[in-house]
Amino acid sequence: MTATRRKQLYREYLGHYLTFACAALLIVITVAIVVFIALQGLATFFANHINPWQFLFSTKWQPDRPLSEGGPLVGTLAFTVGSIAVSLLAVLIGGPLSIVAAVFMVEIAPRWGRRVLQPAVEILAGIPSVVYGWIGLSLLVPFLRRELHTLGFSLLAGCLVLAVMIIPTVVSLTADSLRSLSRDLKEAAYALGSTRWQTISRVLLPAARPGIMTAIVLGLARAFGEALAVQMVIGNTRSLPTSILSPMTTLTSAITIDMGCTIPGTAWNNVLWSMSLLLLLITFGFIILIRLVGKGRVYR
Repeated sequence: MTATRRKQLYREYLGHYLTFACAALLIVITVAIVVFIALQGLATFFANHINPWQFLFSTKWQPDRPLSEGGPLVGTLAFTVGSIAVSLLAVLIGGPLSIVAAVFMVEIAPRWGRRVLQPAVEILAGIPSVVYGWIGLSLLVPFLRRELHTLGFSLLAGCLVLAVMIIPTVVSLTADSLRSLSRDLKEAAYALGSTRWQTISRVLLPAARPGIMTAIVLGLARAFGEALAVQMVIGNTRSLPTSILSPMTTLTSAITIDMGCTIPGTAWNNVLWSMSLLLLLITFGFIILIRLVGKGRVYR
């Protein structure tokens, strides 16, 4: 075996082991984070003896209530409903707009239009969330207050801000999914006499469905985990919303607001960890649900 061949084999083995080590490290980090959050979150039920039913389905929130008065009340139903409602509405608004924008950018826009749209989407993706929240607080909330004669801080304001925030993520991933399709699909559709709209709606979009579903999942995860921007416009009222114009709060907002007011090891602090665990489990549930829906849907 020559020296050159030995160097090539050494590099191949080194690359193989480095890749395996990085993959293993990623798995270990993910499992460690999940285990740590689970251990911290379960302390609420095992160490502080909080009723899980009360934690999940009660709307009463008095985590600092003394034991002489019955102990803390830590119902998180209002927070959970707020997180789910604002995230789903944001995806319902931003998802279709993002898919249409991606289709236009990849299949319809001229070359100069693509050169303008792509950097614009990338710039939107790089804007910090606090900037979105500040714009919503300065412009959107006063607009809703003036035009709809409401408080302004509301579920509507939160979902509109989040819809704008997830658009860059969904647009970029959907556009990449459309670009990765084989050109033969489009040419075969045109050869059969399909119009451009028929080709896009009945051939390209169904073929790109896995990538589009992944984009929506990531957009949903971005919306569900956002804290600061939502906190600035949603009102932070710890009660169930009665309409889309009602102020409310989310799991992430409640955690960020209360995290500086607690002492590690106390019931209040453990409850915040339990809310983090709940947030993690709901995120996993959304991902699994959307994956199942994406696999079971039939395009005709």
